[in-house]
Amino acid sequence: MSRAPPTVLRKRWLASTALLILCLSALALGGYILWLDRQVRARFDGARWALPAHVYARPLELYAGLRVDAHGLAGRLHRLGYREQHSVAGPGTYAVGGHTVSLETRPFTFWDGHQPARTVHVRFAGGRVTGIGDASTGKPEALIRLDPLLIGSIYPVHGADRILLRPDRVPALLRRGLIAVEDRDFYSNPGIDFGAVARALAADVMAGRIVQGGSTITQQLVKNFFLSNRRTLWRKFNEAVMAVLLQVHYSKRDILNTYVNEVYLGQDGDRSIHGFGLASYFYFNKPLAELRPREIALLAGLVKGPSYYDPRRHPKRALARRNVVLGIFARRGLLPPGQTRRAQSRPLGVVAEPDEATTQYPAFVDLVRRQLLKQYRERDLTSQGLRIFTTLDPKIQANAEREMTQGLSRLEKTHHLRRRSLQGAVVVVSVQSGDVLAVVGGRNARFAGFNRALDARRQVGSLLKPAVYLTALKHPGRYTLITPVKDEPIAVPRPDGPPWKPRNYERVFHGDVALYSALAHSYNVATVRLGMALGVANVVNTLSALGLDQRPAALPSLLLGAVNLSVLQMAQIYNTLASGGFYNPLLAIKAVTTRDGRPLERYPLQIKPAEPAGPVYLDTWAMEQVLRTGTARSAYNVLPKSLILAGKTGTTDDLRDSWFAGFGEDTESVVWVGRDDNQSTHLTGASGALQIWSRLMRDNGAQSLSGDPPGDVTMVPVMVKSAKRADAQCQGALTVPFINNSSPRQRAPCAAPPHPVRHALGWLRGLLR
Repeated sequence: MSRAPPTVLRKRWLASTALLILCLSALALGGYILWLDRQVRARFDGARWALPAHVYARPLELYAGLRVDAHGLAGRLHRLGYREQHSVAGPGTYAVGGHTVSLETRPFTFWDGHQPARTVHVRFAGGRVTGIGDASTGKPEALIRLDPLLIGSIYPVHGADRILLRPDRVPALLRRGLIAVEDRDFYSNPGIDFGAVARALAADVMAGRIVQGGSTITQQLVKNFFLSNRRTLWRKFNEAVMAVLLQVHYSKRDILNTYVNEVYLGQDGDRSIHGFGLASYFYFNKPLAELRPREIALLAGLVKGPSYYDPRRHPKRALARRNVVLGIFARRGLLPPGQTRRAQSRPLGVVAEPDEATTQYPAFVDLVRRQLLKQYRERDLTSQGLRIFTTLDPKIQANAEREMTQGLSRLEKTHHLRRRSLQGAVVVVSVQSGDVLAVVGGRNARFAGFNRALDARRQVGSLLKPAVYLTALKHPGRYTLITPVKDEPIAVPRPDGPPWKPRNYERVFHGDVALYSALAHSYNVATVRLGMALGVANVVNTLSALGLDQRPAALPSLLLGAVNLSVLQMAQIYNTLASGGFYNPLLAIKAVTTRDGRPLERYPLQIKPAEPAGPVYLDTWAMEQVLRTGTARSAYNVLPKSLILAGKTGTTDDLRDSWFAGFGEDTESVVWVGRDDNQSTHLTGASGALQIWSRLMRDNGAQSLSGDPPGDVTMVPVMVKSAKRADAQCQGALTVPFINNSSPRQRAPCAAPPHPVRHALGWLRGLLR
């Protein structure tokens, strides 16, 4: 048998080698495709997204007696994204007619169950809601709850945010419009459009680089889900293969809905806006289901280039792109020609550009996050899609932001301070519930930077004095509101240096002054004498009972507020005073649910008695005098003089910090004004923080303190200077609250002698007590 020539053998060897290489390449390619297949299925079969927690404001509840008029309700509805119409035309619309507002609520799943859409008529008179009627039955309604405002999300830094939509919640015009604009053969192609790919490949080869796409919706989804944005042939190969694999395993309906929830549509600071559900709120402040065709067209047009067509930064480009998309809608029979022309003539209708913040209320959401982390892990908050229902009141928050920003600018102008040199913080709390209604962390309230309301620890000055006087008033046998206190020089020994010699702000002494007057006028020396007589440790105990979450050193300087605390900590202390001595921990959260509405956590009231009601009432009365006759009397240049409020100014050394904390029957507010470099503001508590506080309380419609004393307190007219009992015949008499059996027994010369029977009955009542 003859041997084959060398050339033939070489050809056979080359053919065998080529076949082997081809087989190995096929096996490698098959293995690689199998690996890609596992990647595709693992992502789509599991949790497709890490879903940030969504944070909601407290819902607006309408009921008879609510203090709001038709104009005010219309403003709140507008903020929620409700649209005013001539008549109610679906969820999220309202109509105003005289003293009646008709509206259709949106369906919403609250922590206590699902609430369907309802149409109601709300009637008003005298600045209040007088009644609510069901539009279909005419029956009266006791309470209607509106869907809450979405105020932010909790997501990782540089994280993606989205609102997931089920297929049945996606408008048909958006589904069909996306296919018309992005992938006309979506329902017939196998995940890639070979004609488009061939055209793009030819253009790329001619240019020597990737210059043209040819991506179907499925390919776009693959690119967003699995691949980087690098424009290489290898990435395009992976994109095509994975698109086909995706098509093999999953339905067109599932692919399209995933695309609707995944596609990138804009940037909000560190947060990227993904999906049409969130984009609808980001650009139009309303749910996707309520968008008009021209608004849907704008969002569909953004897919091509969210940055290039950004409607806030490039409105002309965005308008042109929207009108092109509307034209495509018309050519595909999705919109009638007349409606298309009308839509193309309308403005973009995008809501005002957001500030630098990645959430509407970063300081408040920061507080929410900190309270949540006591019970939830960080990754749960940024991946499980939890729904957080909070206590934030959007109207009060807006008032606080406005008064802080305008107030600081006004102070700088009035006192000839350098522009934008001042900073500030505000916390507003509900007296009855301890709900945190508003938090402002700086003059630029929408900037998610340093949160001065929570993290700025500054000396509080005279804001602590009410705790000193409350400590005294708990001993009615020794101290009443008219007990004389010496405002005379004092030297307090110190173990490591010369004695401490406190001084009054105005550098003068006032001799013997009534205890309440020493607080009203914020006399430092009188306060130190009183505190030293009581024992500083006892004052610290009072602060702890009022809710201070740290125990400061019992040093004499504490009596004048030489301790660094935050605005939130001071709000806790004053809330206990405002609620009559009942401690309720301040909370920013009402409830937490899963993303499908299953309740996880409720945050009920945790009220407990902290200080006796009688002494707290007396302390509050003294703080009323702070505003009536004392250091805060300028508040009534802004507030109605009939309004009864209580509070205290605070000023620190060298005028570095300006404070005011005060309350009415319903709300309590604490305001701090200072500088980040801790230099002098040249402002006292009265000339600085009080001016912002007064306007804020006015804007919030603060309610007067009731004035009803507890059972162990009696109101008695007295002559303050002589500390004797008075009556109607005595000029200059002042009616002062006393713990029972602690009021003066000796009568002033101007007072009529007591009636013997009334005197005997009074003596008997005192004995029985």
